[in-house]
Amino acid sequence: MIQTGGSETLRREDPAHIERHIDATRQEVDRTLGEPQSRLSVRRKVSAALDSMTPNITTLIRLDHSHALAAFRRFRSRLSETRKRALVENACLVLDVHAQLEEEIFYPAMRRIAAAGEILDKSEPEHEEMRTLIRSLRGMGPPDPTYGETFRTLIRTVLHHIADEETVLLPLAEELMPDELGHLGRLMIQRRIELVRPHAGEVAATSIRTFPIGTAAAAAGVLAAGWLLVRGLTGRSR
Repeated sequence: MIQTGGSETLRREDPAHIERHIDATRQEVDRTLGEPQSRLSVRRKVSAALDSMTPNITTLIRLDHSHALAAFRRFRSRLSETRKRALVENACLVLDVHAQLEEEIFYPAMRRIAAAGEILDKSEPEHEEMRTLIRSLRGMGPPDPTYGETFRTLIRTVLHHIADEETVLLPLAEELMPDELGHLGRLMIQRRIELVRPHAGEVAATSIRTFPIGTAAAAAGVLAAGWLLVRGLTGRSR
């Protein structure tokens, strides 16, 4: 004799019912797991799009080199003290930020692919040499008789450093990790904004005195556009 509720018990023990229950449970699990995976997929697509739209890290490094070289070419003994100080301060800030960005982002990426170890081993000591000269320049002014020669020593140090990067490190990066360059470039832009933000007034003032107005405005416009692009797209991906 089957007791009340027995038919329900038998139905639950029916293989077909059990299989349907398993399928329903599996579908619910798949749906639950699929939602975060879908969101992650969108974020990955946005991240990949940002990487493709951002200048490669090698391009950004070359732009920094060009900026420093342009400042070096404008340095003359006959310049007024005001313009000479602005030019030196602008170049020193660019080099300071550039060195930190390379040490935090570019050099570790190069070490991960075990490329150009010998040059990397001497690159950071060269950065320290640059920083020592920058500290000396910041502790003196144009009236100091050693000001010009200290800046010229900095120029010679930087030119040697740039030559190694332009002829060895950057070509190697483009050859050995082409798929990472956009992502590294985005990281560099974001970190640069963090480093430059506290010095925004100094950058604006010294750029205007160092470069022709059109050039300074164009440089500032490029930085602002890159900042808005990164901030806007990353904000929508959250």
